[in-house]
Amino acid sequence: MRQESLERIRQILQPSDILLEEPMKKHTTFRAGGNAAVFLTPESEEQLSRVLQTLRERDEEYYILGNGSNLLVSDGGYAGTVIQIYKNMNTIRFADTVMEVSAGVLLSQAASAACEHELTGMEFASGIPGTLGGAIVMNAGAYGGEMKQIVKSVRVLQDNGQILTLGCEEMEFGYRTSLIKQRPYIVLSAELQLIFGEQDQIRARMNELKTQRIEKQPLEYPSAGSTFKRPEGYFAGKLIMDAGLRGYQIGGAQVSEKHCGFIINRQDASASDIMMLIRYVIQEVNRQFGVTLEPEVCMLGEFD
Repeated sequence: MRQESLERIRQILQPSDILLEEPMKKHTTFRAGGNAAVFLTPESEEQLSRVLQTLRERDEEYYILGNGSNLLVSDGGYAGTVIQIYKNMNTIRFADTVMEVSAGVLLSQAASAACEHELTGMEFASGIPGTLGGAIVMNAGAYGGEMKQIVKSVRVLQDNGQILTLGCEEMEFGYRTSLIKQRPYIVLSAELQLIFGEQDQIRARMNELKTQRIEKQPLEYPSAGSTFKRPEGYFAGKLIMDAGLRGYQIGGAQVSEKHCGFIINRQDASASDIMMLIRYVIQEVNRQFGVTLEPEVCMLGEFD
């Protein structure tokens, strides 16, 4: 970031909300990768809008980050600005069966709040380790549920600084995608349409899914969750297992022995280790079965 841009940012945010050369391994669930040149944590939508206006006017590169649960940052880091929408923007409000959730709220937090208010429909998301904003962008889902099933409307910040409200049908939700991936929009909040239910049943379902995750997923190791999208007609994990790659390791990165759809940071893996393993898995599955796996993980920075 140019010095004049940084000085302008310093007029908008508190000093504690501006970090330089911030290690991104602290902000991603892979626990790998280099530094962000500038790391910002705005405390309100108004601050976010002013920061973005400053960066856009000066043609500064930036990336919007939630909990970093679906991101791999290169070892060389990111020369642009990372703007994290997380703990500083995490309010939840209720109006009957509608829950308004800010973009920085963790899905687990939102699901727990829904349960406390005896609202059902969000149990599937209780174990997804991302924020509401990220979940909207990629139409996150698990165990038969997807965000598109519960989204009523989404508030987004446009590149002209104006706020737009989009209905669920306007969001163009698909498998791990949405309109947000195609437009310069930033999710600010969403209204989720739930229904009243029995709290004990809601909590029991959440506990059931938690047990399944513990049994089937390598939660004891850093990862970005499911590494690959589900190819049509197949399951990525089974293809990887059938390719003989269970437990295959490059450096500190490993194909999970518990669930082959996960690449884990087994032991101080570098981002390069993880990327090389992702590429090798794609190569081997394609060579053996003619199926091309597509990473679900987003990449930030330069990779060889």
